[in-house]
Amino acid sequence: MRALISVSDKTGIVEFAKELASLGIEIISTGGTYKKLKDEGINAMEISELTGFPECLDGRVKTLHPKVHAGILAMRAKDEHMKQLKDLGVDTIDFVVVNLYPFKQTILKEGVTRAECVENIDIGGPTMLRSAAKNYQDVTVITDPNDYEIVLNELKSNGQVSVDTKFYLMNKVFEHTANYDAMICNYLKHERNDESFPNDLTLTYEKVQEMRYGENPHQKAALYKEIGKCEGSLTIATQLNGKELSFNNINDTNGALELLKEFDEPTVVACKHGNPCGVGSGNDIYEAWTKAFAADKTSIFGGIVTVNREVTLKMAEEMKEIFLEVIVAPSFEKEALELLKTKKNLRLLELPSITVRQPEGSYDIKKINGGIIIQTIDSKLLDDYEVVTNRKPTDKELEDMLFGLKVVKFAKSNGIVLAKDKQTIGIGPGQVNRIWAVKQCVEHSKELIGDDVTNGAVLASDAFFPFNDCVEAAHKAGITAIVQPGGSLRDQDSIDKCNEYGMAMIFTHVRHFKH
Repeated sequence: MRALISVSDKTGIVEFAKELASLGIEIISTGGTYKKLKDEGINAMEISELTGFPECLDGRVKTLHPKVHAGILAMRAKDEHMKQLKDLGVDTIDFVVVNLYPFKQTILKEGVTRAECVENIDIGGPTMLRSAAKNYQDVTVITDPNDYEIVLNELKSNGQVSVDTKFYLMNKVFEHTANYDAMICNYLKHERNDESFPNDLTLTYEKVQEMRYGENPHQKAALYKEIGKCEGSLTIATQLNGKELSFNNINDTNGALELLKEFDEPTVVACKHGNPCGVGSGNDIYEAWTKAFAADKTSIFGGIVTVNREVTLKMAEEMKEIFLEVIVAPSFEKEALELLKTKKNLRLLELPSITVRQPEGSYDIKKINGGIIIQTIDSKLLDDYEVVTNRKPTDKELEDMLFGLKVVKFAKSNGIVLAKDKQTIGIGPGQVNRIWAVKQCVEHSKELIGDDVTNGAVLASDAFFPFNDCVEAAHKAGITAIVQPGGSLRDQDSIDKCNEYGMAMIFTHVRHFKH
C-alpha cells in the first residue's frame, strides 16, 4: 500500500507518517512536506521520482500527472482498470493525505497583495482530494489532522479502514473544498467591490462551538462565524465568566450590540428576547447605566446588558443585585470584574472592538422553508429630515427624536419608542397594529416610571402612521413631538392633527421595519 502526503498544516504529520511506515505503507511526498519527513528520518519517495517529471513553474505543477491520478482513481474491483494500470506501469495510491494552501491565513494578513492571495490558491491539492474522494471505496482520503487517529486505530485493529469511515472522510473532503472555493469566490467579489447579489450564492462559515440546545431544549444548535477578523462581533468576544452562552443569549446579545453601535456617547442598552427594554445615554457611563436601568426595572430581569465604556465598580455593585444573563463591555475595572465574578453563572464578555460596525453591504440572512431571503444590513438611520408641522421641534426635542429613532430601528415591527432626556421611557415592539404599540408604550411607561413621565416626551415610529389615531394617543399622553418616516396616503391627517395640538412632527423618509 502507498500513501501520498502533501500538507500545508503539518500538525501531527510526522507522527502519523511514522505510524504508516511502521505498518509497511510506502510514503510519497512533495515539496516542504517531503523535506520535513526526510529531516525526521522517515523514508519517503519524492513525487518527481514517481512521475519521472520534475516539479516546475515554482512548484505550480507537481502532482497533476497521470501516474498520480490514475493511481488514485483506478477502481480496484474493475479488472479493466487494473489491467490498464499494469500496461501503463502505474501503481495504486491507497491513502491521500492532503490539506490546502493557507488561503484564509493569507487573505487575513495585514497589507497582503492580490498577487499573494492569488498565488495561494491551491490547484493540485483540491484535484487530488476530489479524485480520492470520488474513489472513496478504494482510497482513504484525509484532510483534517484530527482524523489521523481514527484511521490509525482502524488500520491497527482491522488491517484496513472501513467503508463507513472512508465515506465519512469523503464527506469531509467536499466540505473542505467547498469552504475553500467559497472563500476564494468571496475574496474575489470583495476585491471587485461588487455589491450585487450573485446568481449562485455560496457562503462559508467556521464553527465556533456546539451549543447545549437551540431556542428550546428539544432543538439542536451551533454557533458559526464568518471568515475574517469580525471586529465588533460577538463571535470574537472573550468570555471572562459564567456558563456557556446559549442560542438565545447570542441572538439577544447580538441585537443589543448592534443597537449600541448607533451611539458614540456613553450608552447602555438592556435587551430582552431580542428587543431593547431600556436604553440610556449620559455624560458618563454610570449615568447611562442608571437611565437604562430606570427605564424598565422589570423587564431587565434575566436580560442582556451591553455597555460602550468600561464597566466601573460603582456600576458592578448595582448590576450584581440584579439577575442578568450577559454583560458585554469593552473592558471591566479590575475590582468590578472581581465583584461580578462572584456570580458564577453571569456571562461576562469583553469585546474591545465593541463600537466597530459591520461593513457596508454586509448581509442579513433569514432561513425560510426551502431557501433563504437575503438583504443588505439596515446601515442607514436617516439622510435628512423634513419638518412637516407648523411648529418646529426644539433642540432638545430633536436630540430626543434622534435618540428614539436609533432605538426604534432595533425594535421589532410595529415598533414605537418614547424617549425623554436621552432615555427610553417606553418601548412598544412587535404589535400587529401601530396604535396598540403606541398605547402599550404609554401604559407601560406610566406603570413602570410614573404617571407624568410622558409629559414633554417624544415619540419615534419605525414606519408611517396609517391614521391620525396615533397622534391623538400621543397628545393625550402629553407627548410634544413625533419622528416618523412619512409616506402614508393619510399623512396629511396626522400633520393636521399635530398642528391642531401644537405638536412638532418630522419625516425622515427612511423606514426601519424589523421582522
